[in-house]
Amino acid sequence: MKILVATEKPFAKAATDGIKKIADEAGYELVLLEKYTDVNDLYKAVTDVDALIVRSDKVTQEVINAAKNLKIVVRAGAGYDNLDLKACSGRNIVAMNTPGQNSNAVAELAIGMMIFMARNNFQPGTGSELKGKKLGIQAYGNVGKLVAPLAKSFGMEVYAFDPFVPASVMEKDGVHVASSVEELYSTCNYISLHIPATPETKESINFELLTKMPKGGCLVNTARKEVIHEADLMKALEERPDLKYITDIMPGSHAELAAKFGTRYFSTAKKMGAETAEANINAGLAAARQIVAFFTKEDTTFQLNK
Repeated sequence: MKILVATEKPFAKAATDGIKKIADEAGYELVLLEKYTDVNDLYKAVTDVDALIVRSDKVTQEVINAAKNLKIVVRAGAGYDNLDLKACSGRNIVAMNTPGQNSNAVAELAIGMMIFMARNNFQPGTGSELKGKKLGIQAYGNVGKLVAPLAKSFGMEVYAFDPFVPASVMEKDGVHVASSVEELYSTCNYISLHIPATPETKESINFELLTKMPKGGCLVNTARKEVIHEADLMKALEERPDLKYITDIMPGSHAELAAKFGTRYFSTAKKMGAETAEANINAGLAAARQIVAFFTKEDTTFQLNK
């Protein structure tokens, strides 16, 4: 078996070394394509490989067409909108992600962003504390369930809404269960978004929801930019001068938002959730292990295109 690791932005050396060790122990050949700048290099590299590991690299129909022997592709990370699942299915290629491997890094970032906004972007002036505030977690999955105890350690009262998670799971963690997304927004001073970008969730965070938040409300988005209705976000921030928004996925209207709202708005230059050495290593090793399990045990636990 031949595995290609194709990364415009390479894994940390420890991750690459670990992936190689896993491949070697399984008797597989490992090939690296790092820091490539021409997609044609990717087309050439995938021609004869059986498995592909990527980070944010796009696995398009063209990549699939070029990969004549490809049987599995694994996105090292939770989000998988860079994988053309339809194209993979058309060739009976199994597509996977590595859920949970970046979760702690994202959870810590979400808390850090709350502190940053509470303290005026670390600019002079009187800020506020997280203690005693109510945090609403929208989607109680791998990340959300890690945000909850971190927030509680700051003395926050934690609420969550997730129609796909039993209320008993959240209650066991000492989290108040919101009966609806509207209740979550109207109750909480901070909302931390952890929903995926799906046809149902895209642009679902709209003016109506945002303006339900209490005075001084702050939305924290470490999920996907597509879930935000940007025109509604702009309108909400204009009509509610107390609202705040912070994200690690730069909006299309970033320049206008930054110019209009000062310290009430902040976006990182690029997605930062998984940007820790630990998350980088965890996701890379998980991807390699999943490939070996697929070939040796026909394990498709994390298959996305079922």
